[in-house]
Amino acid sequence: MSGRRLLALTLLAAAGAACRQDMHDQPKYRPLRGSELFADGRSARPLVPGTVARGTLREDAAFFTGKVGGDFVTEIPVEVTSELLARGRSEFQVFCSPCHGRTGRGDGMVVQRGFKNPPSYHVDRLRQMPIGYFYDVMTSGFGAMPDYAAQVPPEDRWAIAAYVRTLQYSQYAPVADVPPDRRALLDSSPGEARPQERH
Repeated sequence: MSGRRLLALTLLAAAGAACRQDMHDQPKYRPLRGSELFADGRSARPLVPGTVARGTLREDAAFFTGKVGGDFVTEIPVEVTSELLARGRSEFQVFCSPCHGRTGRGDGMVVQRGFKNPPSYHVDRLRQMPIGYFYDVMTSGFGAMPDYAAQVPPEDRWAIAAYVRTLQYSQYAPVADVPPDRRALLDSSPGEARPQERH
């Protein structure tokens, strides 16, 4: 046997002897196996009360629940920008319009196919609800409406709530909020108003 081959076999034998099975044979619990160590006999331990997964601490109650002290918030806890409203409109059309319709009147495609219609956003009761109410309904569901907490993140729920307010405002804006140079259009019929706005 050549010296090289003998050296290779020696190194291989030494490497094999160096491998230990401690990690493989260590004491451990397999999933759902019992344990004599714990009083309840379970090896799988429940989470310590108050445990929060990294990145999911929700200290801002107004933002994550739409409530403060059990009452619905009256102000949106995020800055309302044109980008936020555009996002709200986009998400509303995906998740809400099938039932609520594109204008929020409760006449979406699902309703047209025979399902029960939700109330219009334009009824007095819903126009007077605090903004936190809409966020809460999206988060927790209400009546026949399921919750959308898993499908729509909190930021987008606030964007949708802001957009719902714009839909409501679009139908009930006070005359004082209309620019003076546009008020004459309020008294004209839709057919008269459109040609003036075309370019």
